[in-house]
Amino acid sequence: MEKNRAFQSAAHEGGFVELNESADGTVLWLRKNAPETASEMHQRMCIDTKTNSVTVYWTTIPGKVNSKTFRDVPALQEWFKCKLETILER
Repeated sequence: MEKNRAFQSAAHEGGFVELNESADGTVLWLRKNAPETASEMHQRMCIDTKTNSVTVYWTTIPGKVNSKTFRDVPALQEWFKCKLETILER
C-alpha cells in the first residue's frame, strides 16, 4: 500500500491527476493534466495494486499507443526527469 502511495505521489509530481478508480480499489487511472508537447497527447497512467506496478500509456501519432511499465518509484521518477530534459533541449 505504501508503494502505491509513493507511485501516486510521483505521478502527481509528473503532472498526472486522478481520472477514476476501479470499484474494488485495485486500479487507479490518472491522466496527464496537460501534454508537454503535441506529440505526447492522451497520456494515461495505471497504478495497479495487485502487480505493484505502474504503466504509462501515450500516443505519438493517431492510432499508435506506446506504453512503459515501472516496478519501482525511482525508475518512474527517472523516466519523468529524462522526458523533461529531452523537452527542454528542444
